[in-house]
Parts: sequence; structure tokens; C-alpha cells
Amino acid sequence: MPRSWLAVVAPATQNKQVLVLGLDGAGKTSVLHTLATNKVQRSVAPTQGFNAVCINNGNMQMEFLEIGGSEPFRSYWKMYLSKVLVLIFVVDSADHGRLSDAKEHLHQLIQKGPALPLVVFANKQDLEDAYSITDIHEVLGLSEIGDDRKLFLFGTHITQNGTDIPSSMQDARELIAQLVSEAQ
Repeated sequence: MPRSWLAVVAPATQNKQVLVLGLDGAGKTSVLHTLATNKVQRSVAPTQGFNAVCINNGNMQMEFLEIGGSEPFRSYWKMYLSKVLVLIFVVDSADHGRLSDAKEHLHQLIQKGPALPLVVFANKQDLEDAYSITDIHEVLGLSEIGDDRKLFLFGTHITQNGTDIPSSMQDARELIAQLVSEAQ
């Protein structure tokens, strides 16, 4: 049975929202759990709806909003772009057949928020048939996005539950916090 979760620590005092999007099965929830807890937490059930998590980073609290990636929920994606400071887009690096769909949705999204900083997670890099970061950059057409947007691409994988998060995830978390503080 599909499940969704909601874990809000406390309401944000100011709008410090980060939107987490990507096709279903890309690993958005696992990435979000890992960023929130600093521990690897894999999720196998697709998100049915919305997830919200508040993450404290020093003296700043950020609210991460994940919207499910299956077809019925994609219509909500654009509605939230104007309310966030950073967009995170997660792709499954090993799902070759759906990367063109991910590219199409990503490019439609970024047209709606031309100045919105973008962080792309090329997830599942640990799988044997995963595209490399260079290939993901090319397949998603990230060079077409333009020089005016802050754009970052991280290779990630969420492996064993309970282990410490990879350094790339720690770096991404610090970068996202910096982007949020700069965007205020």
C-alpha cells in the first residue's frame, strides 16, 4: 500500500521553502530523509501527495516540500514554484528510458522560475547501469539552462539504512542552506 509521510518540526518564521521534485521512483523521499536526519533512510513506497520536512541548519530553519512524482501530482508542481527559494530536482540515473521525460518536465519547470536556483541530484549512482554525472548533465540538457541561473549537479546514492550520509549529501545540504540564505 502506498504511503506518504509528514514530519514538520515547527513552522518556519519566514518563507524559507525548498521544493523537491522529480519523477516517481527517482528517490526524492530517500534524499529528503537523508538530508533531514544526516542518516541514510531508504524509502521504497512512492509518495502519494505531499511531504514536508523542516531542517534546522545553524540558526536557520528551512522547510522542504516534496510533491509526488506520479502523473496525477505533477500538475501541482508549477503552483509551488513562486513560493520557494530553491528547486531540487531528483532523477534516477539508471532509469534510461525515463530521463527524457525528466528532462522535459525539468525544462518546463525552470521556464516558470527563471531566476530560481536549481540543485539536481543524479540519484542511484551506485547501480551498475547508472549514467555518469557527465552523461546526466548531457541527457538533461543542463547546458541549455543558461548562465544566469545558479545550477548545481550532485551524484548521489542512498545505500544502507542507518549509515552516515555520503560527503556529497553533506556538501549538498550546506550548499542548499547557503542558497536559501542568499535568496532571502
